[in-house]
Amino acid sequence: MANLVLVAGARLGSWAWDEVVPHLRAAGHGVHPLTLSGLADKQGVPAGQQTHVRDIVDEVERQDLRDVVLVGHSYSGIPVGQAAERIGDRLARVVFVDSSVPADGESFVSGLQDIGAMVEASIAENGGFWPLVTAAHFDGEGLTDEQIARIVGGSTPHPGATMTEPAILARPLGELPATYIKCLLAGAEPSADVAELLTSKHWKPVTMDTGHWPMFSQPRELAQILLDAAGE
Repeated sequence: MANLVLVAGARLGSWAWDEVVPHLRAAGHGVHPLTLSGLADKQGVPAGQQTHVRDIVDEVERQDLRDVVLVGHSYSGIPVGQAAERIGDRLARVVFVDSSVPADGESFVSGLQDIGAMVEASIAENGGFWPLVTAAHFDGEGLTDEQIARIVGGSTPHPGATMTEPAILARPLGELPATYIKCLLAGAEPSADVAELLTSKHWKPVTMDTGHWPMFSQPRELAQILLDAAGE
């Protein structure tokens, strides 16, 4: 039995995994969807990027989890990638779901290239938070109107410091056992940093024919990929 710790991307909380969790639990695994500090039911808790890393590590250690599969979606690939090396032999595998990946000394916004400055300006203009987006932001991502309404309705502004503070890695990310899920509607090719990591013998690429939020658009299919990763 594996223990899957599920961390959704920017503006989202543990609720984002509600349709994925039953499939994982039905297969007999421990499942631990996690809300990061400053989001959803943890709004108001001050958070920088290392706060989010500690959130994940603390969840694993507090519950004394073993055979851990850490799952990070979108922004959360950055704290998940850092937490993965900090939990030592508790880690079985990391799964990055169409996510950013951490690079030592680099922040989330520094990896955004052309739009990084725009995101930083948006954070500065909105009281230190990355603001919410409208329903139109999710067009073309394989989501129904109902699914989009659920995402928009459940989202909360994202603590800006988590996106501007640098990652801290003690060893190359390519040494970790990892699966990278590329969602094709969000772009067929992985980013350059991900493409380089996928040359590692420890990394496995998987694709999904859906958009950037597969926990909503294809929860059953995503769950199966996570189950496969847990069995690696």
